[in-house]
Amino acid sequence: MHRIMVAPMLDWSDRHCRYFHRLLTKKALLYTEMVTTGALIHGDVERHLRYNEVEHPVALQLGGSEPADLAHCARLGEQWGYDEINLNCGCPSERVQRGSFGACLMAEPVLVADCVKAMVDAVQVPVTVKHRIGIDKVESYEFVRDFVGTVAKAGCQVFIVHARNAWLKGLSPKENREVPPLRHDWVHRLKADFPSLTIVLNGGITTSAQVQEQLKQVDAVMIGREAYHNPWWLSQWDGVFYPCGDAPALSREQVEEQMVVYMDREAAESGTPWTAIARHMLGLRHGLSGARRWRQVWSDHKLKERPPREVIALAHRRG
Repeated sequence: MHRIMVAPMLDWSDRHCRYFHRLLTKKALLYTEMVTTGALIHGDVERHLRYNEVEHPVALQLGGSEPADLAHCARLGEQWGYDEINLNCGCPSERVQRGSFGACLMAEPVLVADCVKAMVDAVQVPVTVKHRIGIDKVESYEFVRDFVGTVAKAGCQVFIVHARNAWLKGLSPKENREVPPLRHDWVHRLKADFPSLTIVLNGGITTSAQVQEQLKQVDAVMIGREAYHNPWWLSQWDGVFYPCGDAPALSREQVEEQMVVYMDREAAESGTPWTAIARHMLGLRHGLSGARRWRQVWSDHKLKERPPREVIALAHRRG
């Protein structure tokens, strides 16, 4: 049972980010950024689905609304070895809305159920749904309760609930993570109303104490932006949230060193510039003396032609 997870974050939780996070926690479930069915059906499958074996357990999040397309892409995800297939019913961006998926799907629970059933019938790995508690400014617990009830009948056993409404008009995706009020109590009510389902709470959690408190009422907690901006927090998770969890195995310096080795390997194997990887670890020394200068060095694109081995030396140079 996964007790804590790192959220799918568009443009952030790519395979380089997940490799970095896996150095910090061995047990947390990691998610890809959302991959649309169109990108997989008409695009470069390897580019979208490639990952590092060390990332397990890792889940693939899909965006789409056509049952047959989602079933096809779920099969691809299973063939590539992902441990879970997740359907995005929570993203409020206008670009996603134009594709008729994401949060706007919450208005069509029967369609979501059809999508879930098609995927459940297509794969052996778990099929899960990530969604909001509602859409627009109408707030009704019954709305999200009925959504979960309808989709659960199609075979979904795990619901990851971002405890805010998604306003489909008038707010940016960033504002949609901050402006609609948090209603953790509604997620708790879902668990009470559906005790046999796995209910995961997402939204507004920034400390281990808050996670522990939520785990008294839900099955698991998903962390998004805080995990990205304060990644060293992840190094506590295995020891705190798992009964037989291990203490963090690596120091900050060792994690950074492992990332340099990874940067060298990625450059040799795929030509990936180290700057595309280093951006994910800029919060590693958050709160420490000298963190600002360290971050400036690792984000300095004037150094992009220098090998990462030289950059790490510059980052730790005194003065």
